[in-house]
Amino acid sequence: MATLPDLTSYLDAYLRIAEVPDASTALNGLQVENRGEIARLVAAVDASQATIDGVIDSLAAAPGPVLLLVHHGLFWDGLQPMTGRRYRRLGRLMTHDVALYSAHIPLDVHPEVGNNAILARELGLADLEPFGDYKGVPLGFAGKLAISRDELVRRVNALLGTATQLLPGGPEEVRRLGIISGAAGDKIAAALEVGCDSFLTGEGSHHTFFDAMELGINVLYAGHYATEQVGVKALAAHLSSQFGLPWAFHDHPTGL
Repeated sequence: MATLPDLTSYLDAYLRIAEVPDASTALNGLQVENRGEIARLVAAVDASQATIDGVIDSLAAAPGPVLLLVHHGLFWDGLQPMTGRRYRRLGRLMTHDVALYSAHIPLDVHPEVGNNAILARELGLADLEPFGDYKGVPLGFAGKLAISRDELVRRVNALLGTATQLLPGGPEEVRRLGIISGAAGDKIAAALEVGCDSFLTGEGSHHTFFDAMELGINVLYAGHYATEQVGVKALAAHLSSQFGLPWAFHDHPTGL
């Protein structure tokens, strides 16, 4: 058992919650508190109703107060009345003593447990260079990688359990790959600026097909959910090692 203040203080410092910029509606950090003690951790990508219900259903087999760690928190639609689905989400969390902690861009950019750092390590990138500015903070990493384009797609699919959509605008042999998880289709030009012939992200807009083909870069859309599941898993495992708490991952893929 650990106290919620100890856990949140550690997370705030480790993830640099107060320092890393983000959208105003991200509300990074503790979003819902509980009675103050935590027996186990659950990681998830989204604070959706399905995730919350799944965590609460798991209490039958593993009772005790839970800290739910998510990448996408509760308040993306801004200041709204706590009615309807917003009430249902919050009400279930509070009724069942489940605390909720969210980390969006602070988790994307973290050098150890961040989505992009993990993807770069797992795919074997060398000589990493940060790139992809967001309010003065680089979002992703670019690095050397000698691999065929088709083999890169296969490797990404195996790593993330996804079905990558390839926009084959670049060379068949990859030499430099840029990575930014999530919805970073607008960062294709940023990847080109740091010399990438290929770029991996989650999703992008329709027009990015023509960006890839006309600018001469391979773009791999591996799924928003798929590219952002790795960080919350790593964060939960790290927090577990620091505080001796068991953890689990609640998988609820969106297919996007």
